[in-house]
Amino acid sequence: MVEMIKKKTFWITMIIICLVIIGGYTKFLKEDDNLFVTAEQVVKRDVIHKVNASGIIQPEEEVQITSMVSGWITKITVIEGDTVKPGQHLISIDKKQYQAAYDQALSQVKSSKANLKNVTSQLERTKQLFEQKLISKQEIEQIEASYELALSQVDQANAALLSREDELSKTKLVAPKYGIVTSLTKEEGEMALGGMFNPGVLMTIADLNHMEVLVDVNENDVVTIDVGDTTEIEIDAFPDTLFYGLVSEIAHTAQNLNMGSQQQVTNFKVKIKVLKPPHKIRPGMSSTVNIISETIKNTLSIPIQSLVSRPKNFEELGEEDKKNGDDSESNYSNAKEGIDVVFILVDNFNGKETAEGEKYAIVKPVDTGLSSENYYAVNTGVDLGDIIVTGRYRVLSKELQHGMKVSFKIESSSY
Repeated sequence: MVEMIKKKTFWITMIIICLVIIGGYTKFLKEDDNLFVTAEQVVKRDVIHKVNASGIIQPEEEVQITSMVSGWITKITVIEGDTVKPGQHLISIDKKQYQAAYDQALSQVKSSKANLKNVTSQLERTKQLFEQKLISKQEIEQIEASYELALSQVDQANAALLSREDELSKTKLVAPKYGIVTSLTKEEGEMALGGMFNPGVLMTIADLNHMEVLVDVNENDVVTIDVGDTTEIEIDAFPDTLFYGLVSEIAHTAQNLNMGSQQQVTNFKVKIKVLKPPHKIRPGMSSTVNIISETIKNTLSIPIQSLVSRPKNFEELGEEDKKNGDDSESNYSNAKEGIDVVFILVDNFNGKETAEGEKYAIVKPVDTGLSSENYYAVNTGVDLGDIIVTGRYRVLSKELQHGMKVSFKIESSSY
């Protein structure tokens, strides 16, 4: 019997202890049921707007060596990576048939000149006979016509010789400018296909001391940049190294991707001159560019994540949430058009004070201007030194409402 009483007393004691613990924990939760937010002080800083784009490295000037005549390649004097100078011999093409055509044209020139010489002598004799009235006018007219024809034949032969000489000269390809051989597409013994239209590329020469980045910029961003804007360039092959450049050219014609579909994208080609390119840079390397299109010095600014949207009637909805005891997300069924706002932390709201470590979150509509990667320049809505809510994301985007009491932690501003 005594043992049963002891057991009963033990369990009653344990139950009382549990109830006390649960009650204390519940009281603690009620006392600390505020939303927790991070905050930052409004300061002045430089806001730099950057347009981000990706592209490839290419030489500012690149020459493709092609042949105007067709024939077998008999000699290539350079290899990839060689530096060449203007006029340097690069490739020889078999010239047998072109030499033969030249020799034939040269022979025709000699023949036409000999014929002209003969006709000229006949003309002089005929003139003397005509002056002595030993021949008729018709005969001298015939010899004069023969002389004009002989002159024409000489001109034709000279023109043909120049054409054959030009063809013969094209069997020896030379460098048009200084540069480095970046590609060779043919070997000795292969056929070089020439012609005015679609000639085969035999070699590419580029000046790797002058490089540029060719990037695609969206139509919404291209209107904010100008020739001469400074840029920051990151080349994948050179990690942790930042290069600089200048916008040198902006295309006037757009390039459309996925035409006619919902994913249609309109981009413009932009060329950016690389200042002081690295020694081992190569055409075709991948690159990312930040084009600095505008900078505002020493202006009021807020972190990008602090700017959220709330209905115009945020004060009415906040009061409804309080009356309904809604501790989760606000009911936007009666919401009006959204506006851009930030939440400012204050000690007093509607005459009510807060305890230590707590503040009221007050909605402030703001008008923002230029944006950088992390900040907005603010035209109106906040003052220097205001403490604004910067996180957490879910709290800012959905849970936090006008006039709510919050617990907070102030984070240092980054400049």
